[in-house]
Amino acid sequence: MRVLVTGGAGFIGSHVVDALIGAGHTVRVLDALLPAVHRTKPEINDAAEFLVGDVTDRATVEAALGGVEAVCHQAAMVGLGVDLDDLPVYATHNDLGTAVLLAAMARRGTGRLVLASSMVVYGEGGYRCPADGVVRPGPRRPADLDSGAYEPPCPRCERPLHSIPVTESAPLDPRNVYAATKVAQEHLAAAWAAGTGGTAVALRYHNVYGPRMPRDTPYAGVASIFRSALERGEPPLVHEDGGQLRDFVHVHDVARANLAALRRRPDAGHLVPVNVGSGQAHTVGEMARVLAHAFGGPAPVITGQYRTGDVRHIVASSDRARDLLGHRATVTFSEGMVAFALDPLRG
Repeated sequence: MRVLVTGGAGFIGSHVVDALIGAGHTVRVLDALLPAVHRTKPEINDAAEFLVGDVTDRATVEAALGGVEAVCHQAAMVGLGVDLDDLPVYATHNDLGTAVLLAAMARRGTGRLVLASSMVVYGEGGYRCPADGVVRPGPRRPADLDSGAYEPPCPRCERPLHSIPVTESAPLDPRNVYAATKVAQEHLAAAWAAGTGGTAVALRYHNVYGPRMPRDTPYAGVASIFRSALERGEPPLVHEDGGQLRDFVHVHDVARANLAALRRRPDAGHLVPVNVGSGQAHTVGEMARVLAHAFGGPAPVITGQYRTGDVRHIVASSDRARDLLGHRATVTFSEGMVAFALDPLRG
């Protein structure tokens, strides 16, 4: 199969390219090489055709789609960004770029899409109240966070909640700019699938880490931020109390999920969301301690600070990935984090 990978020079995209080529597919990469992501020239798999261009440009996308049977759409601005001044660039690269791509796919009759989505579309993860059952807490209150009360209470009775895996049927509740653009990407892809009869799978990545993560930038993931601090000889600075639960999934497993999404053709005409995680919960503090120990650097420091838009707990239910795509994560938390601690970061 000839596959276009947008954002194929990036952290996740480059691993998707490698996995596709390893599985015998013909790959074309389209990447704008944005300076916020690529401070140095990235290494691209020699077996891939590489086009430098922006997914927001119609002529560039038209050329990139020539002869293509499927698209893995990885190109996006990621992370929480700096502030709301980032809103136009996020909407441009994530939503306008997706719209330009989907319109070109419709014109050319390219009927298969794998979209890189994110856990951020859910807002908070899954929660159960001992009295009220499964509930959806609202945004945490600044006054509570300022006082060190980080756990969201039950929205009905204010009792403490228990974190449970979030499923793909959970309501969408974006709580920052990046999350809002990811929800919009999914809606655009759903409209494209309905209008063309194409197949679309939205892979909702959880906390991805592994080789080729970029060095510390405002758009980097937490694992990269901690790893960069250790490389500078500084302790990882852990927000809140370090008890935030996350699902850390290795980038090799994410790349394999993209392969699985291309192999398993879902029903045409609508978007199918699929969580991509390890299915295992670990705290941010635990991740920082494992990285620091493996790297041989200073121990993490709990700051008590918080970021507006962050959520407390979110862990993936991996049932649909297993049942629909036949995909299971294979890299364990301990082996993946230890290897990541010793890998050089991308410049």
